[in-house]
This record gives sequence, structure tokens and C-alpha cells, in this order.
Amino acid sequence: MAKHETPLLDQLESGPWPSFVSDLKAQAEKRAKNEEGIEFQIPVDVVDDLLGVVELSYKHGRTHWKHGGIVGVFGYGGGVIGRYCDQPENFPGVEAFHTMRVNQPAGKYYSTDYLKKLCDLWDFRGSGVTNMHGSTGDIILLGTTTKQLEEVFWTLTHDMGQDLGGSGSNLRTPSDCLGQSRCEYACYDTNALVYFLTNEYQDELHRPAFPYKFKFKLDGCPNCCVASIARSDMSFIGTWKDDIRIDQDAVNKYVENDPAYPANAGAHKGSKDWGPFDIEKEVLALCPTKCMKFENKKLTIDNANCTRCMHCINVMPRALKIGKETGCSILCGAKAPILDGAQMGSLLVPFVEVNPDNDYEAITEIIENIWDWWMEEGKNRERLGELIMRQGFQKLLEVTGIDPMPQHVAYPRTNPYIFWKEDEVPGGWERDVDEYRKHHRR
Repeated sequence: MAKHETPLLDQLESGPWPSFVSDLKAQAEKRAKNEEGIEFQIPVDVVDDLLGVVELSYKHGRTHWKHGGIVGVFGYGGGVIGRYCDQPENFPGVEAFHTMRVNQPAGKYYSTDYLKKLCDLWDFRGSGVTNMHGSTGDIILLGTTTKQLEEVFWTLTHDMGQDLGGSGSNLRTPSDCLGQSRCEYACYDTNALVYFLTNEYQDELHRPAFPYKFKFKLDGCPNCCVASIARSDMSFIGTWKDDIRIDQDAVNKYVENDPAYPANAGAHKGSKDWGPFDIEKEVLALCPTKCMKFENKKLTIDNANCTRCMHCINVMPRALKIGKETGCSILCGAKAPILDGAQMGSLLVPFVEVNPDNDYEAITEIIENIWDWWMEEGKNRERLGELIMRQGFQKLLEVTGIDPMPQHVAYPRTNPYIFWKEDEVPGGWERDVDEYRKHHRR
């Protein structure tokens, strides 16, 4: 029998989709039965009370969680999100319901043994409720008490070789796609770079020193499976400098509707009959810069005008492949709509080689120059994108030492005035009055 009646939450189980309510009810029942004989370190009815407080929030139309303040583990300023219920007398099981962020491995590769140990630990010292994964990428362990934080941290670090993720005004846990470990489109090793950044910037991850949060997200190619261009302060998106490789025989196999060459690698099979493949309609007409044409059974691409959108490669993957001179583009300033609305990332570096042999020096130099500027000039709770809006993209170019280029232009300037700096004017601002009067009499 359920501890709390939840008529509003019950409605969420009535649709065709999987429901978190069903999962929570199953977890509450599992804890109540405790057939494994676990010596729970937090209240056994924690999930029952979680359902109860969420039901109350739905009923009242407002949250019943209050700000948790600073809750953490010794020596770390990040990794734990404090959470308390404002109705402890009615829901004692969630009087404290802290969330722990655990640093996910690069590419989110796990062994079943690791996952079992993690779940066993959280069943023992937490609610058993997890989120795989949070929007930042971390493993999310939902719901435990303050007393258990150090115990969980000790087990994670000493027994499982696992660290906490980032939270608060610090570097958040770097997140990436599978990259070259499994994807033929990846232009650089995202797993290697995210591993390097995580280890290189441990202090920034765990000891908040920034004006606000800062996120790295890494996409191996412009398909942007991690959506880094929309969700990170600094986005690394794989790209290439040379031409798209074309297999003309394979192109014609697609055009001839050879069953061994299905468009989109067969991803749309089974949903409905889409009719025969039409290269004009499905590829050429959808190219954003119209840089492709197919004539006399030959596909040509004006690579100078190609924006690397990947659409043609996605539709005809056996005929078209990324170039061989690969690296990544760096974009800055994406964020959610807290202040000034949502922003997409702005291109800062069109192409940089991703070279682990020199510890990614070209990349770390850009990162640290930006951090120095942001920590000096950023206001409290001001994201990098908001600082760029306030001081201008030109200032970002100055602090990174990057020369302006056409790719930096979003739209023609609207200010008719040109403002020069002293070092850009021959002789600077200082003038010899006597010398001036020789040529300009009163």
C-alpha cells in the first residue's frame, strides 16, 4: 500500500510513454520489501516521501524544495547539490535529499561490474534513484543525507577510482560524444581531449573560483550529437580543412536506388514508403549554400563555399566522407535563457589542430586567456556569453590574441563610427603643439 495518495502523478502513467512515476513507485516498493537485506543508511521510505512531496508540488503549483546552501565533501566546493524539503514534518524521508554529481567517463563507457557497484553503493547510502545522465553529462545520484556524503565520496574515490563532477561557480564536468572510438565521422579524438581537460583542470572543477558556471562540450563532427553549439561556454566541434571525399560510383548507386545503398543508411526504413531517392530534392536543394550540383552522372562540390553542415554526408554516407585534414572549430558563449535570452555559440577559432603530442597547447592557451579575462571582468553570475554581449566580440578577440577574419562576422556593423586605439594611430594621441602650429596657424 502506497504511503501517500498521488492522483496527479498517477495521470502521468496513463500515456503511451515510459513514466518516471512508475519507476519511482517500483523503487519505493523494492525498498519496502528489501528482499536483499540491505542495511539502508537513510530512511527506507525516502522514495515514498519523494512521491508525496512531488504530488504536493503539483497540487500547489509551486516547488516544496528549498535552497540547500553549501553542502559538500571536505576539500571540494563542487559535486554536491544541497536540497531540503520545506515540509519535513509531512515528508521526513526527504527532509534532506542531496544530489551528488559523479564525473562520467569519456564517451560514457562503462563495464557492467562498475555499474553494479555504483547501484549497490547508492542503494546502501542513498535513495537508489539515479539519472543517467544529467544535462551536463554527469552521473546523477539523487537523494541522500548530509552524513552520507563523505561516506559515498570515500567509496567512489578509494574503492572505485571515481571522482565527483562539477557544480556551482566552477568548471562543470567536460562532456563529449563517442568520437573516434566508434564514429567514422569524428574529426578528432573527443575521448582523449575530454580526458585531458578533466585532469588538467581538476582545481577548476572542484574549487569554485569563477563568476559563474563554465561548460566544455566536445562534438567530434558538425552533426553535434552533444549539442555543444547550444549548451556550452566553450564548444569544440570537429571539422576539416580540405575537400569532401567523393566516390562517384557510390553516388550513382544512390541515384539508381540500388537497395544496397539506402539513403540515410536506411535510418528511415519501416516508418513509411518514402518513394525513390531523389538526389536533387533530398541533397542538392537542401544544401544551405547551394554548393553542389549533379550533372552527367557526376557530383561536384564547391568546397570553398561548403559550411560543413554534414547533410549530404548523412544522406549518402557510402558516397561522401569527411576530408583528411581534420581538427576542430572552437565556439564560445552559448547558454540557456537566464539573462538576456538563450544564445548559440559564436565562432572564435575556425580551425585548430587537435594535437595531444604537445598537451593540446593551442587549445589550452585559448582557454586560459578567456578565463583570465572572464574572472577579471565578469560580474557575479554572469556567463561568458553575457560578458561577450556586454563588452563585445572584439574584446574577446583582443584577449585571445586572435586576428579578426570574415568567419567572425555575424552581420554587417550597425555603428557608422570607427574608433581607433592609440597604438593603431601613427604617433599615438600625443602631439607637439609647436610642430602643429607650423602647419596650422591661428
